Amino acid sequence: MRQRSPIGQVHSPYRQLLQRVWLALVLCLIAGPVLAAPRPLILVMGDSLSAAYGIERQDGWVSLLADRLTGKAQVINASISGETTAGGKARLPELLGQHSPDIVLLELGGNDGLRGLPPTQMRANLAEMIEASQASGAEVALLGIDIPPNYGQAYRDAFTGVFTALAQRYEVPLLPFLLDDVALHDELMQDDGIHPTAAAQPQVLDNVWPVLATLLESSGVELAEHQD
Repeated sequence: MRQRSPIGQVHSPYRQLLQRVWLALVLCLIAGPVLAAPRPLILVMGDSLSAAYGIERQDGWVSLLADRLTGKAQVINASISGETTAGGKARLPELLGQHSPDIVLLELGGNDGLRGLPPTQMRANLAEMIEASQASGAEVALLGIDIPPNYGQAYRDAFTGVFTALAQRYEVPLLPFLLDDVALHDELMQDDGIHPTAAAQPQVLDNVWPVLATLLESSGVELAEHQD
């Protein structure tokens, strides 16, 4: 003899109510994983300018970015002070495999320039990082930097030209100068004249934001028109 279900054993008027509750629970279980879309993950590959050198980590622009996003995206800061493009290139494959980022922000090259390394070498390293990131399915943005005038105009032009050339070649968004409206203000720079102070970090984030916001919106993240 066929065994009746628990619902079939309940008599009216409660049977109809129980059926509705049971159906609602089933629909929630089915629809739950579909409705809970994963948050995009942002991987920041940078040097001391993104690693909050000389200030508290939570005061750095990357930490401020995580605060501004209010949970709409995850942020992994893989920046290391003193990092070169060669070091970033060596570390990136493992980070891509570990985190599977949706967006990669490349903020490297400053230490290559300060060490006087060939711009062609920097360009090759960054190109490999862009290609590896794109091959993993991530969108890429370049955060450019400049070097002091005492390196000579020819070297500076070759150095900054790397970022422009790569952005055009790979069709990725470019922030030409990360420290725009910061580097020429002594009160916003640390005593070494290279690293921004904690007070400068909101401006650094404001410089990055327009480039990143475009990528976030293309990933389905809804952002307020003005997000402070």
